[in-house]
Amino acid sequence: MEHNPAAPWIAQAADAAQQQGSGNLLRIVLVVMVLGCVLTAWFLLRGYKRKDD
Repeated sequence: MEHNPAAPWIAQAADAAQQQGSGNLLRIVLVVMVLGCVLTAWFLLRGYKRKDD
């Protein structure tokens, strides 16, 4: 196994990170999923509220 200096390895990692395009898509999916869970919980918990008049 050959030794690679740190600087070129970091540059290659940064270049590879820019080429991957799924980061933003993953963030959007996670945000939508969390908001959907919150809205679903709010909708379901609304039904358990009693009106004590």
